[in-house]
Amino acid sequence: MDLLNTLVDKGLRRELPTREEALAVLATSDDDLLDVVAAAGKVRRQWFGRRVKLNYLVNLKSGLCPEDCSYCSQRLGSKAGILKYTWLKPDEASKAAAAGVAGGAKRVCLVASGRGPTDRDVDRVTKTIEAIKEQNEGVEVCACLGLLSDGQADRLRSAGADAYNHNLNTSEETYGAITTTHTYADRVETVQQAQAAGLSACSGLIAGMGESDKDLVDVVFALRDLDPDSVPVNFLIPFEGTPLAKEWNLTPQRCVRILAMVRFVCPDVEVRLAGGREVHLRSMQPLALHLVNSIFLGDYLTSEGQAGQADLDMIADAGFEVEGQGTTTLPRHRADALSGGGCGSQGAAEASGATGCGSHGGGGGCGSHEASGGGCGPCGGHGEPEPATVADAGAGVPARESVPAGAARTDLVAVRRRGAGTDLAPNA
Repeated sequence: MDLLNTLVDKGLRRELPTREEALAVLATSDDDLLDVVAAAGKVRRQWFGRRVKLNYLVNLKSGLCPEDCSYCSQRLGSKAGILKYTWLKPDEASKAAAAGVAGGAKRVCLVASGRGPTDRDVDRVTKTIEAIKEQNEGVEVCACLGLLSDGQADRLRSAGADAYNHNLNTSEETYGAITTTHTYADRVETVQQAQAAGLSACSGLIAGMGESDKDLVDVVFALRDLDPDSVPVNFLIPFEGTPLAKEWNLTPQRCVRILAMVRFVCPDVEVRLAGGREVHLRSMQPLALHLVNSIFLGDYLTSEGQAGQADLDMIADAGFEVEGQGTTTLPRHRADALSGGGCGSQGAAEASGATGCGSHGGGGGCGSHEASGGGCGPCGGHGEPEPATVADAGAGVPARESVPAGAARTDLVAVRRRGAGTDLAPNA
């Protein structure tokens, strides 16, 4: 296909496709799916080889969020039977992080539900970052705490945070349809604050919320302009008890086309396969490794992922390798730009990279959490939380013997009942 040859040439040169080309990727047929994967895979291998970076989520504060993000199981008014608890103590969070690091995770992503952190919340998180770094040498830490106030990004950076995650989620045009308690512009501003503080910016999207192809292209082009180093791609987990519980719009093939489009638009960035991969890609997850270079290990914020060992087996069986601690995720031109605080050079990139998404700016980037079984839209504590409790987690719906094509697969959505905030061992 001339389209795919053009996109490969542009991706190898880090040249932006046109919007029409990006839309055309989403419109390709299932008959052309493997050709799309092969083309995007060439771009992925040029900048990241066959390495897969592992990231691990620690939910510092679950539920109790005042925001109304329609996709989120931790939202105001959510009836999803998720775990609810207040802030983990630094030693508890560090213990949870260590399980992920032991499983091969190179980055730990610290998430807290809420609109945004108070200064007292930032104090809590800085102590947690220090504890994790003290006990896990070389680990990267990404914070996801919601909308930031002046000076908070600098404080997180001073405490040792490497990255900050805040997702755009969907297009600016449709943002007001999924959230009313903050704006798209608020999100953009927080990512820019993180970049200005020298944090590696991580910002992505959620697919499957009823958006159009145009919405998907718009948000990915907006991310390219914002230039984070990591772009997490979430696929909506339609939790019962949330406004989007009936949105089952994705097929494995559509998920693959979305990932390919993101890779073509952000060729030299860390594209992370995030929440919902087990629900929507299912047995086609290994194929997605030819497009992305980063995944989450084990469970998500409020939903269960597949077993950590299954993730490792999948990577090995597909012919990929886990990225080691001593390897820089980002290609050289992006890594140099991050360390130097400037724009990336136009030189050829190494296939050994760092964490990344954008094309000039700041570093690694914690993956997206919001569609992954919970992470509240902005993620971050605001005000004094309730006493720590564990709410009814509620068992999932029993698996069906057969499911018609396109029907809701509630049997695939399992609430997290282990790991952070519980007495059970994490799934890492």
